[in-house]
Amino acid sequence: MKIISRLIAAVLFILFFFFALKNTQEITLHFFLGYERTDPLVLVLLVCFVGGAILGVLAMTPIVFRHRREASRHKKAVSSLQKEREAQQLAQIQPPQPDSVVPVPPQHLI
Repeated sequence: MKIISRLIAAVLFILFFFFALKNTQEITLHFFLGYERTDPLVLVLLVCFVGGAILGVLAMTPIVFRHRREASRHKKAVSSLQKEREAQQLAQIQPPQPDSVVPVPPQHLI
């Protein structure tokens, strides 16, 4: 699996590299209040991609932390139930011991 993911990453890198070589022309971005900026197309696309990735990670962060908390809570519950089950199994294996021992008087033969 690790080899496949690295192979996919290498292919994507090569594709992006050749895309960057083919799209070196300058584009002009028009912002509000008459502000303009001229940058290479690849740089604009890279900034948009990275910005989208960062926003995606920030959007997923609360969900990830909630799932981690729930997983921790479930692990504690499972551990508690396992200890309880082990105690029950041990109680079934060992017969109950009497609380006190009463001496039995000796019986005489007749």
